[in-house]
This record gives sequence, C-alpha cells and structure tokens, in this order.
Amino acid sequence: MPELNIPAHIAIIMDGNGRWAKQRGLPRTEGHKAGTETARAVVTRCRELGVKHLTLYTFSKENWSRPESEVKTLFKLLTTFLTREEKSLKEQGIRLKVLGEIDDMPMAVRQVLKHVMRQTKNCTDMTLNLALNYSGRDEILRATKALVAKGISVDEITEEAFAAELWTGGQPDPDLIIRTSGELRLSNYLLFQCAYSEFYFTDIFWPDFSSEELEKAIAVLGNRQRRFGKTGDQLDNGE
Repeated sequence: MPELNIPAHIAIIMDGNGRWAKQRGLPRTEGHKAGTETARAVVTRCRELGVKHLTLYTFSKENWSRPESEVKTLFKLLTTFLTREEKSLKEQGIRLKVLGEIDDMPMAVRQVLKHVMRQTKNCTDMTLNLALNYSGRDEILRATKALVAKGISVDEITEEAFAAELWTGGQPDPDLIIRTSGELRLSNYLLFQCAYSEFYFTDIFWPDFSSEELEKAIAVLGNRQRRFGKTGDQLDNGE
C-alpha cells in the first residue's frame, strides 16, 4: 500500500455487532465481545500510524432504550476492556477522555473511567475519546447553556468560543468519520464538529473491520480534495 496521508482526527461509528452475531446464530452479546476486540486492534493501529485523536461512538443516550440485559453487558465489557487495557494505554502514550455525561452512568463504570483517565492524563501520543452516554444535540445544548452561564455578550459568541465548550474542546474536528455495517446516517454523532468532515461508509460489520480496512478508509480520504468552501482551481493555485 502507498504511503498514507494520516488524518489528525478519526471518528468511528462502530455499528453492526448485533447483526454480525445474528448471521452466525450467536447471541448479540457475542457480537459486542467481538466488537471490543476490534476496537482494541483499531486503537493500536491508529496509534502506530500516528493518528493524534481517535473518537469511538461507544454508547449513545438513545442506547438506554435497548434491553436492560444488553445494556448491562455493554457496560461490563467496557469496564473489563478498560481495566485490561489500562497498562497498554499508558505504555502507548494514549490519553483516555470521555465525551458525554459520566455522572449518569452506573457507579462501577464511572469509577473505572475516572481511574483510567487519571492514570493516562499525562499521555501525549494520542487521545482516545469514548463517546459514552453521548448525544450530539445534547452536546450543543450543553455548550449553549455554558456560554449563557458565563454571561458573555452576543458579540463574544464565536465559533471558537462555542467549540471550546463542547466535549471535544481543544481538539481538532474529525477529518474522517467512518461508519460500518452499511448504515448511511450520523445517528446524532458529533453534529457540530462534522461540518467539514469526510465520510466513509462500509458494509462491513464492526467485528470484521480490520486494520487493512482502516488503512483503506484513510487512503480514500487521501484521494479526496477537501475544499472547505473554495473551488478546486483555488486550491490548485495555492490560494
């Protein structure tokens, strides 16, 4: 494969665990377990490639409507994953951050998340964002309320000031958003941040999303011309 132009920030909607399991006659929980291993491999590969920010859509606010047994399994897998990977994250220089309302999550999950975030807070090679109990619309409302609470004037409300109040404050917007499983929607994910993101959709279910597929998505991004409102001729002329 030719040399890749590595994006600074990749965001992924990890979709298709349940359907992957169903195809194999397995319970949905087995799909989530397999998806956890894929997440581990993708995190490691992004770190190796030099991606500075990786955001994984792990659990949305809407996911609370799923069967209680499945929600419990998801949280158990999350806590097991973080406990197991804490040492590896530190060794790889990966800082863990959470996008979403931690305080609304079960106590055991909160404790593990906060512990691993403390342990990795000084890591600088890559930031791993887990979007947990997350909603893009809620994030925008939260940022708006934060600006109002600060009492800043209308003229002081800029894109930069607003972005600083988002869960991703201080991080670049995603260059690339990947969604697996063939679905073609954002599902309330990074609604403000995705204004100029490039999208990559694949029919592959998340448990089958390999490092090779990740690199394929990055290669596709490298072949696109990101114009940010300009014309192609302007970019060709260095304007």
